[in-house]
Amino acid sequence: MGDRRGDPSADDRPSPSGDAAPTGILRAFVEAVPTPTLVCDPETLTIRAANAPAADLLGHDRGTLTLMGLPDVGENEVTVSGESIADVAAAAPAAGSPASADSGAAVEQFEWDLRLGNPGLRVDAALRAATIAGDEWLVVGLSDATARVAAEAERAAERRLVDAVAETVPLALFRCTEEGTLSRWNERLAADSGYDPESLSGRALTSLFDEETSGLVSDSLSRVYREGEPASCEAQLLTRSGERVPYRLSLGPVTDGDRVVGAVGVGEDLTEASLREERLAVLTRVLRHNFRNDLNVVTGFTGRAIEAVDDPDLVAELERVVDTAERLLRLGETSRKVERLLSYRPSPRPVALAPAVDAALESLDEEVRARATVDVDVPEGLAVSAVAFLPEAITELVDNAVRHSDADAPRVRISAAELPSESWVSLVVADDGPGIPPAERAVLTGEETPLEHASGLGLWYVNWIVTAGGGSLDIAESKAGGSRIELSLRAAEEPPEDADLFDPDEFGDGA
Repeated sequence: MGDRRGDPSADDRPSPSGDAAPTGILRAFVEAVPTPTLVCDPETLTIRAANAPAADLLGHDRGTLTLMGLPDVGENEVTVSGESIADVAAAAPAAGSPASADSGAAVEQFEWDLRLGNPGLRVDAALRAATIAGDEWLVVGLSDATARVAAEAERAAERRLVDAVAETVPLALFRCTEEGTLSRWNERLAADSGYDPESLSGRALTSLFDEETSGLVSDSLSRVYREGEPASCEAQLLTRSGERVPYRLSLGPVTDGDRVVGAVGVGEDLTEASLREERLAVLTRVLRHNFRNDLNVVTGFTGRAIEAVDDPDLVAELERVVDTAERLLRLGETSRKVERLLSYRPSPRPVALAPAVDAALESLDEEVRARATVDVDVPEGLAVSAVAFLPEAITELVDNAVRHSDADAPRVRISAAELPSESWVSLVVADDGPGIPPAERAVLTGEETPLEHASGLGLWYVNWIVTAGGGSLDIAESKAGGSRIELSLRAAEEPPEDADLFDPDEFGDGA
């Protein structure tokens, strides 16, 4: 392309018509343009004038630029689309031609990588034929497109990543517009609903669900759009073939600044989970019923056998049978409570601590309560954030402390205090018994062996209740040598509405 470079020896170079075109006029022309601009000879593509923004963009001073041809300013002579710069310039209509009368047709636009590598330099270029001082010239406008191209590449990479994740995750993923219509989704949603992509595009999310439950979906969407908070619900997906499928939706907001501009969601087909839960529930009820009835038979007949024999050794063995059966009955009762807790998944709420302790003691087995002395030091006015099952956790701890004590008159102390941080409340149940064996403590650290799982079910139950409310449990030795179990509970931000904290009928008995 050396034959297209300008002659540096002349101050005023020949114009395309052969006359001396004043360089000053061309310079004045480009200097009046605020964006990077070059003026070239339309025949040779020699650069005849360049303004300061063009020099800054291209990294050459204006004197150097006027020694170059247009294709020489880049590291390659082709556009991003693969056309040569010379061919693109040749396609620009000459000034005064019929094509140039149409301003749109008079401009040739393209993208050009002037510098390759990282960092590179890409420009948006526009070639326009123009008449200046009576002569025809090619005016080249440039703008830096590097940042835009990099951002587009980053967005494209992010879209590819999102698409890959969306197709890999075994859940339905989708996005809704501000109007609640589907704009993007993965194949799983199409498969679950039975609709092809053309039918899903622009379809209202609520229209995918039956009349009875679409209102739940609408309410969840409204919460996302109105409050900008995540929401979830369970509804019946109505497939294209008319089948109703139990479905769980989790929705979240898409924001632009403070404004919610859409929603994203995850959908899960609950058919298999529902069938599994239903079958397990039936199996559990049958097993628990038979378990309880058979053990009652064992304890009844064993009790009669104890009354009928005089051998002290045999009586001791039979009494051990009764104790074992009763322990298994209590284990079955605890498993029922655990099933109820896991099934209903209660949410934390403000709980007045003193009434919760009173309720716990009232629900203690009468024989256990009569055997022990329970001291309570829980200040009035303390309120914590906990699930409604908190009194049952306290009952479980006191019951364990008394039943496992080898003292004739066990003592249990329940105390509570607000911690210095004022964000937490400590509730401690301490006893003077033998303490909790290491095997029992192991259930809370995940170190238990398969043979030790059942023995710590009560502690699991207490731990699940406490952690469901955002608290934690710690086991240590009491001053009396027994166990000291501390429940760290979050202080309630709002006072409880009433003192009636726990009603088993509210959740059912799980039988």
